[in-house]
Amino acid sequence: MKKILLLFLLPVLLLAAALPVSAQSRKALIEKQRQEIQQLQFSLDSLQALLDSLRGGIPSMESISQEVPAQVFPRREELSPEQTDSLMHLWFSQMDTEDQPSYDMDAERFTSDVPDSELERRLEAMNSYITLPFNATVKNYMVLYSEKMRSGMRTLLGKSEYYFPIFEEVLARYGLPLELKYMAVIESHLNPVACSKAGAMGLWQFMYGTAKGYGLKINSFVDERLDVRKSTDAAARYLRDAYRVFGDWNLAICSYNCGAANVQKAIKRSGSTRFWDIYDYLPRETRGYVPAFVGAMYAFTYSREYGLEPAEVGMPAVCDTFHIVRNLHFKQISETIGIPADEIKALNPQYLHDIIPGSEGMCVLKLPLSRSAAFMEVPRDSLYNHKSAELLNPQVLKNISESGREVRIAYKVKSGDILGRIAIRNGVTVAQIKKWNHMKSDTIRPGQILYIYKKQ
Repeated sequence: MKKILLLFLLPVLLLAAALPVSAQSRKALIEKQRQEIQQLQFSLDSLQALLDSLRGGIPSMESISQEVPAQVFPRREELSPEQTDSLMHLWFSQMDTEDQPSYDMDAERFTSDVPDSELERRLEAMNSYITLPFNATVKNYMVLYSEKMRSGMRTLLGKSEYYFPIFEEVLARYGLPLELKYMAVIESHLNPVACSKAGAMGLWQFMYGTAKGYGLKINSFVDERLDVRKSTDAAARYLRDAYRVFGDWNLAICSYNCGAANVQKAIKRSGSTRFWDIYDYLPRETRGYVPAFVGAMYAFTYSREYGLEPAEVGMPAVCDTFHIVRNLHFKQISETIGIPADEIKALNPQYLHDIIPGSEGMCVLKLPLSRSAAFMEVPRDSLYNHKSAELLNPQVLKNISESGREVRIAYKVKSGDILGRIAIRNGVTVAQIKKWNHMKSDTIRPGQILYIYKKQ
């Protein structure tokens, strides 16, 4: 593909070299062509990733795809009815407290009993790969996480005892800074079933297209965006690719939120690759993303100084994993070994209908270590045959398989778009789009966000 790219651009480069232009104009032309080559390379990488996924392979990307999760800083996530009866609902309810009100962080100017000089000293003492100079914006987020959301931070500290060791193991395997684990705090508040209004899912808030491009399986039975280890692995590969492109962790983290293309635009408009120089050129919702990341990292690092102790969130300290190669329902496990179904669901949120589809290929089941012996002692026939006619009825499995999964996407209207064309492109009707977005006419404007529900 790279050879095709060079063959395509070679005549253009030769023509440019032959033109009678000044040295300054030639330099500008060469720089423009360099940027165009980079953009084309990104597109080729995206196409390669798509081909790999269609072949059933795992994508290997030398640089980052432009289809990047357009994450939204989560305030209140939308949970499905099936999920609200689990421990996940309890955890989210703990985050959704009066102690964690919404703030307009652009307008707020928090004060603290801790002097600015001490806050700055602590920030420098963290000695992180990923840090920012101390200023009013960074201070706002440092105070937000350490002082303004105390109840929420206690819950986050409790969850981190389970999730952070997993994150660190994966990040270390790719040679990435372990501090990147705090991104999941900003993305999802460590809620493994978080779903943003734009349709991003899981701890790392992957959008559907980006998740598929990074090899995550999403079908009627499984959504690996909700799989802790696999989604973390995909996020690590994404961040590794982003760092290869930008050579700066702050910019790589920015791109995770708003996309590589938006970061590149900000760099081009500002003429700089430093975060604070491109700050005003980033999308408004992205500007606070890196300062929020630093604020969360600060609050975790100095939690004891603020008297913040981890809350009890019901997660086991140690888990065991089992390979499942036949279809297995959570109720079969629950009723044969005496473990609550909620406990199984909490550790295995990627299985959408409480069914582990082992018959489609080897799947992983996580159980608390304290339950491992009981699970191993149950005869396999007793386990798999328990209520199988009821729980794993062929018609039930067929209905799930054929139903697909409805995913909500946020489509940003472009210049020249018309409602009919958008509907056809997404396999829906104009009437459906108007109903979903409470529209009384077919009029749309560039920049408008349309929410579309598609079955995947």
